[in-house]
Amino acid sequence: MNATPPTPRFGRLIGVSLGPGDPELITRRGWAALQSGARWAYPVKRAEEASYALDIACRGGLDVPPDAVELVFPMTRDAVALAKAWARAAAQTMQLLAEGSDVAFLVEGDASTYSTFRHLARAVRELAPEVEVETIPGVSSFAAAAAVADVALAEEDETVAVIPAAYGTTVIDHLLDEFDTLVLMKVKPLLDEVLDLLERRELLATSCFIEKVGAPEQRVVHDVASLRGEKVNYLSLLLVQNPKRVRGELRRGCRKRKEAVDVSAAAQA
Repeated sequence: MNATPPTPRFGRLIGVSLGPGDPELITRRGWAALQSGARWAYPVKRAEEASYALDIACRGGLDVPPDAVELVFPMTRDAVALAKAWARAAAQTMQLLAEGSDVAFLVEGDASTYSTFRHLARAVRELAPEVEVETIPGVSSFAAAAAVADVALAEEDETVAVIPAAYGTTVIDHLLDEFDTLVLMKVKPLLDEVLDLLERRELLATSCFIEKVGAPEQRVVHDVASLRGEKVNYLSLLLVQNPKRVRGELRRGCRKRKEAVDVSAAAQA
């Protein structure tokens, strides 16, 4: 009678959010994961190229383990090339997990927001659904950008939308009437077009440009019109606030119920 082969024990896949650039924004939980003995994996655009995520950890004083593994995620819209890259990265990760090692994947910003980590986790689970995935949250680039620019993303009943600028100025123009604050991510390719739109809408004065927030090269520009014709970094965004937005009526039933409870409590006092 043949013995049933033991079921392989996979390590955990851990998405470690590092924040957008300042290593002091790495959470205690993220820091602990990086020092837990887990194998490090980090993203690069091309083989043997510098990794922005890895640089954040290094600037924080963490030593890169000698067995750290780079995973290549090319900057392309070629569906075939992307599919091959994802499959290769997932296979590399599965090899590490199959050895029983936890794998800490370094993520710039927050692992749940426009992150390669979610793609990697899905690809790994397609190969082995039983792999345990843990996501350690972190500071997003737009939250850090609002802090350094000294602006609020939202107050009281204000609304916020976060979109890639690549949706184009027609969509952006529409959303300016729907949200009090609009966060435009990866604004580099359309910067001049967006600036022209903001000028037409008279919103240049209530907009702010932030580049590589938290990194040593961080730049905050309140005079956004001065950026016309300039080549900016890929890691850049615009915070646009529309103080003239006409809002619809809010349903305040929850507030009324709370007020009734407060009145009832006061009467019984």
